[in-house]
Amino acid sequence: MEIALKIVLVIFSLGLIGTVLLQRGKSAGLSGAISGGAEHLFGKQKARGLDLFLQRLTIVLAVGFFVLSLVVAYVVSV
Repeated sequence: MEIALKIVLVIFSLGLIGTVLLQRGKSAGLSGAISGGAEHLFGKQKARGLDLFLQRLTIVLAVGFFVLSLVVAYVVSV
């Protein structure tokens, strides 16, 4: 059971790394973070298509990674 959970955790971590690397940069430097972030926050630049899919997949993989990390830590300590 412990080995299977660790394998799934590694798969989630590699998937998370891959989806983060596939995403396009949203802004350039500090000036883009200040002005571009406000536009993105208020909905002027909405993600569409592949960007939206990668964003949602990143969220799912991140949540799964954290939950699996906690489960593996609990199983190892017991």
